[in-house]
Amino acid sequence: MTFGTLAVAATIAIAAGTAMVTGAATAAEISVLGSPGTRAPYVILVAGFQAESGHQVTTEWGSVVTVTKRVAGGETADVIMLPRPQIDDLIRQGRLRADTRVDVATSGIGVAIRAGAPRIDISSADGVRNALRAARTIAFSTGPSGVHIENLIAKWGLTAEFKSKIVPPVPNVPIGEIVARGDADIGFQQVSELLPVTGIDYLGPLPPEIQETTLFAAAVHTDARNVAAARALLAWLTAPEAAAAIRRTGMQTP
Repeated sequence: MTFGTLAVAATIAIAAGTAMVTGAATAAEISVLGSPGTRAPYVILVAGFQAESGHQVTTEWGSVVTVTKRVAGGETADVIMLPRPQIDDLIRQGRLRADTRVDVATSGIGVAIRAGAPRIDISSADGVRNALRAARTIAFSTGPSGVHIENLIAKWGLTAEFKSKIVPPVPNVPIGEIVARGDADIGFQQVSELLPVTGIDYLGPLPPEIQETTLFAAAVHTDARNVAAARALLAWLTAPEAAAAIRRTGMQTP
């Protein structure tokens, strides 16, 4: 399916329920605030949404922790995109509209090394643990993937041993870029966030016995300026026809 076909099909799927797009009398400006876990497919899909609807989407990315704190602290945007637990928590706080919540995509955790570096064994939990013990430096994010790796290291009883080799994440810098420039021997992040990075060798996902899948969701803010347009955007991102773009970037549909 070509992107143009996807865009047309998604428009057909959405138009009946959202009063959206091609017939909209005026274009809206939609603000989106989210963590970058879904950025890869989102960028593709939003381009089609803007072309078909005439709406303009402005997106700001931040870490899961940062975005959650900002929204909980009163910051607004038309759409918020975060892992499902954070979205649900913000709904409980009254910050987001419960009836607009949608599940967008899922992603597992991937492993990367610098391009050309000796490959490591990630086929088993033992292989990953041994590779980490042999590495000089390790990088992971502050998001769900990083929390999982941190917990995994603690489960193995290696927190103290690894303390000096863990590279602090840099705000808004993908872990893959830290690995590509040689600041870390091994990096862990959502698969969709590693795949676009040049200068790394993506080795694949963590083995099933230590893998963790994150569900990313989105919802309209209770103080959204453009509720109808925001709903239309969420419908577009979750239309069946969007699945091809989601899978192409290493993610899966919920």
